[in-house]
Amino acid sequence: MYKKLISYLKPLLKPLLLLVLVLGLSLGQANDAFAASRGGGRIGGGSFRSRAPMPSRGYSSPRSYAPPIGGGGYYPGGGFGFPFIAPTFFIGGGGSLVTILVFFAVASFLVQTFRRSQGEGSDYDAVSNPTVSVARLQVGLLANARELQADLDKLAASANTGSTEGLAQVLQETTLALLRHPEYWTHANSTVQQSRLASAEAEFNRLALGERSKFSRETLSNVNNQLKQAPLDALLAGSDGVGSLATQELKDPGEFIVVTLVVGAQGSLKLPAVNNTEDLRQALGILGGVASDRLLALEVLWTPQAEGDVLTRDDLLVEYPSLKLV
Repeated sequence: MYKKLISYLKPLLKPLLLLVLVLGLSLGQANDAFAASRGGGRIGGGSFRSRAPMPSRGYSSPRSYAPPIGGGGYYPGGGFGFPFIAPTFFIGGGGSLVTILVFFAVASFLVQTFRRSQGEGSDYDAVSNPTVSVARLQVGLLANARELQADLDKLAASANTGSTEGLAQVLQETTLALLRHPEYWTHANSTVQQSRLASAEAEFNRLALGERSKFSRETLSNVNNQLKQAPLDALLAGSDGVGSLATQELKDPGEFIVVTLVVGAQGSLKLPAVNNTEDLRQALGILGGVASDRLLALEVLWTPQAEGDVLTRDDLLVEYPSLKLV
């Protein structure tokens, strides 16, 4: 019976194998075309370490005191301690005013040390390891917002990303460009995480790398005053050198543009949960208002960057699942 079954299936094996090969080649070409159209732009810079305050000691250097009248208690070389207190205060049946003051100073120092060991040294921590907010705001727009792409391209070409003042200007210009095109807003999402300076950089890098990994290449970037742009032939040709992005997009036109802002700022930064256009407008205003003396690092990422290259609705759902309709 098995032999008969095999004899019936043999004529069907060749068509099935042929169908599998055709599907494999088709999917491979589709993946190549998809990867070739995943270019993006990037503007950014800054450093968490350059703005980190130097830890300062909470005590001054020991002072040398002249011996009290009547002698005793002073040890050459500066400084004082219990050997100075004990002979004059505890043994002598009393003590001078200087001895009493020194005793209270030592007691205060011990109390402060104990509190700090119990985690109550918030003043010290606030100086050496302050609170930092890492925020991410993403905006999805209709592909008709070509002016926005042009604005971001010009900003990348001229921005000074080597200083905090220049980065603050980039942040203001980007939020302003987005605020000027509310008619194209379709999707948005915001997140904020607060942590100490020592761990905030890792969170910032995690978010930035996650967004950059969605691009197959960065066709235009200006990071720390290093301007880079992909050659024109690389923009027009696919990964295999055949065909062009413009031709591919004519066959399968896209629909969206996504702009992502990743901001690291000192202090508490609160963004509203974006559920509608008013929430988005408020979030953009808050980010645009971050002063240069608070701004630590910035990443502005947008895709697509090349003209004629846009995201499809399926791309948007797959690559940006956290975006919500506004």
